[in-house]
Amino acid sequence: MFLFTKLPAAYFAGVRVRELDERKCLATVPYKWLSQNPFRSTYFACLSMAAEMSTGALAMAHVYRLDPPVSMLVVKVESEYFKKATGRTYFVCEDGDLFSKVVEETLATGEARIIKAKSVGKNKAGDIVAEFTITWSFKVKSTK
Repeated sequence: MFLFTKLPAAYFAGVRVRELDERKCLATVPYKWLSQNPFRSTYFACLSMAAEMSTGALAMAHVYRLDPPVSMLVVKVESEYFKKATGRTYFVCEDGDLFSKVVEETLATGEARIIKAKSVGKNKAGDIVAEFTITWSFKVKSTK
């Protein structure tokens, strides 16, 4: 329900979180009518949504219910594409330990911190389709 209400474009494109724990997140995006481009592959924006989802869900897991609350925001997205995405693409981010460290530093210092999280997208055969680096900013929310 979260995707449908908070990220409807990702929901309708078929982006889904398949696995999530404190260290890694797996998100997928299919090649289908709502995610296609004119070149018979998955549109780069849909690949970007899945890559961001794999890092964002992991980030959210580390700031959930913190007191004081910590806000998070994407401040930069970088990507490289290696192969056409013609089927389901599987994006994995394994930067959970980095997220934990940065959030702890943010809470300890009260200062904003950033992290560059990597998400690697592979096809069913295990070939790398794309790699994304999503830069996240974390900041303790003011209680005023």
